[in-house]
Amino acid sequence: MTDLPPLRDVIRHYELSARKSLGQNFLLDLNLTDRIARAAGDLAEGTVVEIGPGPGGLTRALLKNGAKSVIAVERDPRAADAIRDLATHFPGRLSVIEADALKLSLHDIATPPFKVVANLPYNIATPLMIKWLRNLEGIQGLTLMFQREVADRLAASPRTKAYGRLSVITQWLCEVRPVFNLPKDAFTPPPKVMSTVVNLTPHSEPLAEADFGNMEKITQAAFGQRRKMLRASLKTIGLDPAAAGIDPTRRAEELSIEEFCALARLL
Repeated sequence: MTDLPPLRDVIRHYELSARKSLGQNFLLDLNLTDRIARAAGDLAEGTVVEIGPGPGGLTRALLKNGAKSVIAVERDPRAADAIRDLATHFPGRLSVIEADALKLSLHDIATPPFKVVANLPYNIATPLMIKWLRNLEGIQGLTLMFQREVADRLAASPRTKAYGRLSVITQWLCEVRPVFNLPKDAFTPPPKVMSTVVNLTPHSEPLAEADFGNMEKITQAAFGQRRKMLRASLKTIGLDPAAAGIDPTRRAEELSIEEFCALARLL
């Protein structure tokens, strides 16, 4: 690690000015990247998939903390070249896939069991996570950075303002644990919002039986008109909550995850 060039030199060498279109905000503080890597737990077994490594600060931290194998997925050709250069320092431990993570299946590039650790670009963070939640087989854990507002939604409890579709679907499938916050000025360039690192640990079984697509339909209808009673918000999909034993005068934010599963089974 001591032989590696400073990250700012890597940025200059590969002309890695952050591009807004790619949602790039680089984390250069190696103490913080080290903390993220440690939050992912034991990295010595299996593979770690990193999305959007940029100049490689978190990549270095993953390798430093004992990752046996890291697969870095990077859409930006400039950053992909920087990570390939880094790979020469760690023979057999680091590989690079130049691709759009939204169009890539994790199970096509990594052999289970594996973990996902990433400082996700904000503009694709939620769609990526939903994509991964659809198939958690073989994924031991996800340690991801989100806008703090999104992280709050992931961990929200019923009867709170932040409780919504993301809360229900994510907690149905995973244990959600916010780990720590990062200030805006920790990044280059600084984003407009604070960030939060979150651990998602897949449940051995979902909290209750339900179909993923139906859970999406139910939560979209219920929270799409969250101030309305369920009898009105679910009418759009032809569902009577009373048929699932749920009072139709209740609102979406009052329901438990298990109750949403009951509605999904009814659908």
